[in-house]
Formats: sequence, structure tokens, C-alpha cells
Amino acid sequence: MKTHSTNCRKPLLGLSLLALACTGHAQSSVTLYGVADAGVRHSSGLTAAYAGSADASSAVNSGINTTSRFGFRGSEDLGGGLKAIFNLESGVNLDTGASASATKLFDRAAIVGLQGSWGTVTAGRQTTVLADVVSAVDPLGSRFASFNPNVGIAALSAHRLAAEFGPAGSTTGAYRLDNSVKYVGRFSDFSVRAMHAFGEQAGNSSNLSSSGVGAGYQAGGYTAALSYAQFKNAAGLSLKGYLGGASAMLVGNKIALTYGNHEAETSATAKTRNRTLGLGGTVPLGASVDLILAHYQVRRARTAAVDDGFNRTVAFLEYKFSKRTRAYAELDQTHWKNGYQGTGFKSSASGVSAGVVHSF
Repeated sequence: MKTHSTNCRKPLLGLSLLALACTGHAQSSVTLYGVADAGVRHSSGLTAAYAGSADASSAVNSGINTTSRFGFRGSEDLGGGLKAIFNLESGVNLDTGASASATKLFDRAAIVGLQGSWGTVTAGRQTTVLADVVSAVDPLGSRFASFNPNVGIAALSAHRLAAEFGPAGSTTGAYRLDNSVKYVGRFSDFSVRAMHAFGEQAGNSSNLSSSGVGAGYQAGGYTAALSYAQFKNAAGLSLKGYLGGASAMLVGNKIALTYGNHEAETSATAKTRNRTLGLGGTVPLGASVDLILAHYQVRRARTAAVDDGFNRTVAFLEYKFSKRTRAYAELDQTHWKNGYQGTGFKSSASGVSAGVVHSF
């Protein structure tokens, strides 16, 4: 839905916290967009929140296929090829109607910036350069973000390190960072990006900060991306990681391969290293049906602990009713190694889901 500044409309969705003001400029626009995804899921050896379990669970879950969210994006033509842009995006748990974040209204994006032929510069809360690789080349694409090891571990959305690395506003993940400035430039088939997040710690500009760089290529059905980032926690301990991958269209089928590696200092004498390998692709079964397959291998090594990890296979079957609406069925299998899932829980887990996703 797009609203132009030539006439003012009533507040969208009854959001008392957000009033969109309209001014008389014919080349300005604001767009409301979003995704609504809900499905029924049954799993064995997993909780409804996808953690290890000794039991089975059944639930209505939000975002099984694509994360449920809504947002506002807009731009103003400033002339001479220059635009002002902004984006505000908030996650929603469709099963309960609650916000995905209890502490941030716009937990997924809150940025403003400038865009020109030289690229885009944005400031605010935004995804890291590692997260940008996932969206470009992951075998599942944006599907099942809460269960995808590339999202959770390689791109640090759920890193299990029990510390805030970079200004993430959370000790559980660093997929998005506050107080950040990012540059993205696209030059023919190539792209480059750089990002710095300010820790804003009194007396120490390094603690809780983060810096990263990345590059990409896209042409003729081929995509490749590679990024490196480093993060500091409040005590000055570091996390350094990289994530790369490539995808290609072959005879109408898409294949994708990714590899990620990061090492984090969890104390002055202890480190944790995670390595993530992903392989999969998309096979069209007809004009309206796609089969998406992905397999992930995660290996973790920790100081004074036994190496562990897991293997996970995920399959989606999607039927497209239209460009905006599709139904899906999903199957997954996870095999844990050396107790990664937790003491007393099943050594393997499986799940089945079915739902509908609509984009607007």
C-alpha cells in the first residue's frame, strides 16, 4: 500500500505511537508493507520455540516460512539523482498478536539515509554485513529464520554466547546492531558494503563496537557474497567471524552453498568457535509449486569442553496462489552431537509444519 503526500490519510492500523505526516511534495512517498505468516507445527524432541526437549509439542507458530512483520519505507527525491530514504520495521508474533520484541518498537529496522549513484549510506538499527550474506545466498533464503543455522549461528542471531557482542541490545544475538552506520555501493555486477556500530561506552570507544566489510557479485543467474565482521563486548572481549557463499541457476534449478566460521572470546582464558556449512537449492515442480531443500552442518569447539554440534535437514513444499500468497508444508530432521541439545533431551528431533504466508 502506497500513500503519496498529495492527501493525508487516517492513522494506519490504529498505531497510536506512529503518526505519518503528509506534506505537499509530489515526489515523496511512504509505503506500508509486511508479511503475515502462521502455521500449525508438531515436533518431537523440540519445544515450540525450537529448543531441545525430551517431549513432543504441538503449536500454532508465527514465521515458520517467513518472519511476520510490518514496516514503513519511504523516499524523497532531492534532485540531481539524490534521494532521502528511511525504513522502520517491526516483528510480530502472529500467533499471539504480540510484538516480537518486548523492548524495541522497531526491532528489525530503524534507519534514515541518503541514496545516490555512488551508493547508499544509512544510520540507525540495521542488519550486519554477515546477515546480508544470508539473504543473498542461503539455501532456504529468508525461510524459517528461527530454525536456520546460518541465521542463528553463522550470522549470530542466536549465537548462544551469553554476552552482548556489538551494540545489539541483547545478550542472545547480534544479527542487527544499534548505533550503526552502513555504506552499500553497487557498481555493475559487483557490490561492496561496510558497516561500523558505535559502542557508545564512556571512556572506551572500542567496547561494544563492531566493524565489518563485505563484497558481492550477481549476474546471469550467479550470485556470490562474502563478509567479515568483528565485534567487542562490554569487557573488550572480541568475536571475529566471516560468512560466504554462492548460488547458481542450473537448468531451471537453484543450488546454493555457504560456509561460516567465527571465534569468540567468552572469558579471558576461554574461547568458542562455531563452523557452519550449508547446502541446498530450489527445484520448481510446476508453474506454481516449488520444492526447497537444505542441509546444514554445525560444529562447535569450546575451551575445556567436548566438541559438539548438530546436522539439520529442512524441506519446504510451496504452492503459490498468487505473487503475494502461498501455502507451505515443511519437514525437518535434526541429529545432535555430544549433547549439544542439553542434558536429558532426545538425541534427535523432527518436525512437520503447514501454513499460509501472505505479503502486502
